[in-house]
Formats: sequence, C-alpha cells, structure tokens
Amino acid sequence: MKTYTLDELKAQTLGEVGTPRRDQYEYELKLDLIGEMIRTARKERNLTQEQLGKLVGVQKAQISKLENNASNVTIGTIVKVFTALKANIKLQMNMVNGDLNIA
Repeated sequence: MKTYTLDELKAQTLGEVGTPRRDQYEYELKLDLIGEMIRTARKERNLTQEQLGKLVGVQKAQISKLENNASNVTIGTIVKVFTALKANIKLQMNMVNGDLNIA
C-alpha cells in the first residue's frame, strides 16, 4: 500500500499550489482558523457571544457569524475582536513572486 503526504493528497484533490481551486481552499482554511481562534479566546475569557458583541459594539449574531464563517469580515473587525479579548495578534505579509501573500 502506498502512503501519501498531506501535501501530495492536497495536490491530487485540490491541485498544485498556485491554482485557483487550491488557493481558494487555503484562503478558506485560514478564515476558519481565525474563527476558531476567536471562539477559543472568547471561551478562555469566559465570555458569551453576546458579552463579546457588547465589548466590540456589534450584535451577538455577528460574533456567531464571525466564529463560524469569517469570510465576510474586515481586518479592522478582527482587530477589534481580539483587542476586546485582550489577545495579541500578529499579521504577517510576504511578497511571493510579486504577489502579496498574507500569512
């Protein structure tokens, strides 16, 4: 039985790095991770979604959407949320072959 690395499986099923389908997958994965980090930090601070929403100045539903699908959110909102959670964030930007890559 042949074994495959995760990168090999992603290349087979999603395409090579740099293809539109693979790029979309990687982008959505990063957004899911942001939502999960927000949920984890909120729970560690023993806050409800409603309480966090009040700290940020948004409705509970917006916090829920952010935690479950961060695809329609601005960097400013993410910064506000993490600031309200008293969590440090680090945004890293790299230029790859002239294209902007945000890590």
